[in-house]
Amino acid sequence: MKVLKFGGTSVGSVENICNVKNIINDGEKKVVVLSAMSGTTNQLVAISKHILDNKANEAIDIVNNLHTAYFNVIDQLLTNTSLNKEVKAYVSSIFNLLVECTAKPYSITLENQIVAQGELLSTYMVNAYLNQEGVSSALLPALSFMRIDAAKDPDINYIKEHFKSAYNKAEDSQIYITQGFICLDHTGDISNLQRGGSDYTATIIGAAIHAEEVQIWTDIDGMHNNDPRYVENTRPISNLSFEEAAELAYFGAKILHPQTVTPVRSLNIPVRLKNTMNPEAYGTLINDDHSEIGVKAMAAKDGITAIKIKSGRMLQAHGFLRKVFEIFEIYETSIDMITTSEVAVSLTIDDNKNLNKILAELEKFATIEVDKDQSIICLVGHSVVNHQETYKLFQILQDVKIRMISYGGSNNNISLLVDTKNKINTLQKLNNYLFELVTL
Repeated sequence: MKVLKFGGTSVGSVENICNVKNIINDGEKKVVVLSAMSGTTNQLVAISKHILDNKANEAIDIVNNLHTAYFNVIDQLLTNTSLNKEVKAYVSSIFNLLVECTAKPYSITLENQIVAQGELLSTYMVNAYLNQEGVSSALLPALSFMRIDAAKDPDINYIKEHFKSAYNKAEDSQIYITQGFICLDHTGDISNLQRGGSDYTATIIGAAIHAEEVQIWTDIDGMHNNDPRYVENTRPISNLSFEEAAELAYFGAKILHPQTVTPVRSLNIPVRLKNTMNPEAYGTLINDDHSEIGVKAMAAKDGITAIKIKSGRMLQAHGFLRKVFEIFEIYETSIDMITTSEVAVSLTIDDNKNLNKILAELEKFATIEVDKDQSIICLVGHSVVNHQETYKLFQILQDVKIRMISYGGSNNNISLLVDTKNKINTLQKLNNYLFELVTL
């Protein structure tokens, strides 16, 4: 059995929902994971923000506007009078719940409950549409089997057991539709897998049922070798290894949630990235193939802060780095890049929540320099540090000021730190050097 995930754009209009139906209606049993309709999650987050700010009227205005918008979609999608009435009743119950939420005090539990409604809405509507069109389809409620543990990792044993139970209870169907993104936490409250988490849901389910393949359907022809939002002349990559895909996702490739390949990697379950609007395109296949070497792609991660920690006591002193790392561990802040010299350590973080506390601790024994608004540009490919063409990327040093370089920590990744204002220029130049075969 395959697992297919469709993102918010893929179910963001009546036309796209029809495309989804045509893709999945091939006579084979499959699990279909759906995101909320595009734009819905942002509106639900805005409702939560208004509740936090004690602006109930503003929150209710958003609820009412969404309610109207969904009714318009239902009228276009469902021509069967009975199904139209049934789905409208369900949708109204969701929006009535959201109105009730606006009178409650804000909490993260309340926000998680509000944000979860987007996936519940999209899956109910699409399931009804498939039934109207004569496609055998059944709903599998994600909240009956998706759970994370206290460390916010998927509780695989629980998921395996409860997915099997939900599957066995469902009416025998060709298509089993479930919600991406949402889950229960270890206490039983509604939680989620963070933005982009529907990808993660799909591979978690894929691992739990030992799927033949997991397919991630979006609005682009697979993973590109550079960010098409900023760089001209990018192209899709036909094949990536699990390691390469994980590096690119972590360092900013928006097409994948950073944890997507983790559940299926050890089981060697391939992940295929496809375009809902162009289903005939090959897309990108992610598996354990490492045959192609050299730089395949690059991605950029914004919101980075660089910290230089300088101290004469570091010179030939064992235990200095341990002392530094312990501070970041205490404040639960992960480090992305690190370089060292005899008297200084430079490192980067992408979470400034506890930055002031961290700096206060570091300043007790070192001089600190901080640069905010930085971007990490990650160049990824199997055995990239050993490839004969890799030297070309260092031509960038004559054109752009590079704050840090991480080279050799992984055979598959070389990272550059630049000021965010130089990010697009750097991406384009690297694209020219490495992929456009510019004569140097």
